[in-house]
Amino acid sequence: MTDLVLSNDEINALRTGRKKVTNPGARWTEKPGRHKQRNHLAESDDGKRFRVYLRQNLDDLRDFSCGLALVHKGGKPVSLVRYNGSSHAHGDIAYRCHIHRATSEALAAGKRIDSHAEETDRYKTLDGALACLIDDCGIQGLTSRHDERDMFDDS
Repeated sequence: MTDLVLSNDEINALRTGRKKVTNPGARWTEKPGRHKQRNHLAESDDGKRFRVYLRQNLDDLRDFSCGLALVHKGGKPVSLVRYNGSSHAHGDIAYRCHIHRATSEALAAGKRIDSHAEETDRYKTLDGALACLIDDCGIQGLTSRHDERDMFDDS
């Protein structure tokens, strides 16, 4: 449970406001459980601090996530949004990419942001998910390429 109380408007403003990455050259580190992780630090114009995190399973390219967390004094980072790969089912979402977004209701109830997810076809890879995160969250100082659309996609 977080000690931070935020309205949905405040969460959305934190999520979408402009942020500048301060360590764009952060390196990948291997972690237990056969995955690698990279953490970037970012700061908003008003001095709020964030972490942009990327995680990739070394054995399954569909098992990835990237997200944005608010880093605040005196508490654990609060994940505002997370983009997941298609390696697992989540409720009614069967092995499809999905996005988790924090809500004031989930924070107040002490729930993690992954209590709710929305299916997406905007990305298929970690690079594509990062490109969406950069666009959606006003992140400057990082680059990534959107995934190419499959010629057989019906959209």
